Amino acid sequence: MPDKQHYEVIIIGSGAGGGTLGLRLAQAGKKVLMLERGNFLPREKENWDAEEVFVKERYTSKDTWYDKDDKPFQPGVHYFVGGATKLYGAALYRFREQDFEELPHHDGVSPEWPVKYDRFEPYYVQAERLFHVHGRHGDDPTDPPFSEQLELPPVSHEPRIQQLHDQLATAGYHPAHAPTAIMLSEDYREYSHCLKCDTCDGYPCLVHAKADAETICVRPAMQHKDFTLIGGAQVSKIETDSSGKSVSKVHVELEERKLEFKADIVVIACGASNSAKLLLQSANDAHPNGLANSSDLVGRNYMFHNSQAVVALSKEVNNTKFQKTMSVNDFYWGCDDFEHPMGNIQMLGKSMAPMFRGDAGPLAPGFSLEMMAKHAVDFWLTTEDLPDPNNRVSLASDGNIKLDYTFNNQEPTKKLFQKLKYMLEHMDCHPHLLPNNLYLGKKIPIAGVGHQAGTCRFGTDPTTSVLDTNCRTHDVDNLYVVDSSFFPSIAAVNPSLTIIANAMRVGDHLIERLNGKA
Repeated sequence: MPDKQHYEVIIIGSGAGGGTLGLRLAQAGKKVLMLERGNFLPREKENWDAEEVFVKERYTSKDTWYDKDDKPFQPGVHYFVGGATKLYGAALYRFREQDFEELPHHDGVSPEWPVKYDRFEPYYVQAERLFHVHGRHGDDPTDPPFSEQLELPPVSHEPRIQQLHDQLATAGYHPAHAPTAIMLSEDYREYSHCLKCDTCDGYPCLVHAKADAETICVRPAMQHKDFTLIGGAQVSKIETDSSGKSVSKVHVELEERKLEFKADIVVIACGASNSAKLLLQSANDAHPNGLANSSDLVGRNYMFHNSQAVVALSKEVNNTKFQKTMSVNDFYWGCDDFEHPMGNIQMLGKSMAPMFRGDAGPLAPGFSLEMMAKHAVDFWLTTEDLPDPNNRVSLASDGNIKLDYTFNNQEPTKKLFQKLKYMLEHMDCHPHLLPNNLYLGKKIPIAGVGHQAGTCRFGTDPTTSVLDTNCRTHDVDNLYVVDSSFFPSIAAVNPSLTIIANAMRVGDHLIERLNGKA
């Protein structure tokens, strides 16, 4: 075990942020150690089994978190090489240009980012290329400016979804192809990794055709001689020198052994909740309230989107397999009868009968679970929740995560739901929307943590932010955070592409720093 070696960079976590950064540094020839608390997700038939994945929660980690009333719950988290991307929907949207600015919302203000869209844009291009994003910029009227068109064409709609697209367009809406990160060749299907199957969104990919962080980043990084991955390695503490200004050691628990590692630079990428937890549990005399927490903002401003997974029942059978190909942003910035931003409507993966058990069945009299699945058209609605310092991650008495969260900005969520419900009359669907809570990961709303963000926001003022604009902690010179913790706001589209682009941006900064140029 290489615990006596000294590394240039230690990365804690292997998801969208950590995995991308690891590849960036490995390609630059840096000596990198990646520590991942999970191991490789097993490749097995159950990867594509709805009962196993959604009902039995085969790949959900058995964490215990606590809500604001100290009631325990199991969050929908996944600890594997590749992090949360192993089971993500692979929808890689750019934040809109205005998402980086101060924006008024129904319940308050979404804050301005210290680094703007134009700085992220070239990294969005690189991220889209690396993660095999299919789509076409400019079809969606809310698309931000782009310097290069996507290299890969949109994923084609299957007949029923193409019909929905055409019906919505005829009704005056602006449906567009969803930006999808899969390794697909529709022109040469015999050579395509992706099968366009019905077990993509929310499932692990048995054939490694989903562009997740393990497949795209970690495995290629492992081909570089100076890159080391250790799985099953849970970091228990980050230790600083006596001044508190520099990380001196990373403490790891591995198979009942306690190890210590050293590096010039340490990067945390555990996911917004666990990154905050690690900083808080690393408190010492120089940082009594938690590492890098002089601002008292570590863990605060937790966000995770106001999201809804809903099912419409098509009047005709919906034989679609790969359903997640369409997106509607007509209400992203509001509309004539509601002046505030609402958010994004996109398709979900095609639901199956086991996913309705105990949920939507009673709401659809006359439909068996199998009939519902055959007629289901599945949507995901996302509106922005606003940063609130009282919405926070802290440590429970047993050392686990306590998530104190009060929902906000709910009126836009209701409005967006009503807009979709009204759209059903144009799509040959019954006029009802049914919940599908299993797609959120849990029936407890705060347990659906797939889009968590904001717990270590970046900024220029150390009193109002945890990280500087390069995602280095203000308080500790060689400590960085590169997952979604840095977000000052969360916009209303999936966060993964912005995490990836930012990791590339920070990676370039770290390479310059290690080369003595920064």
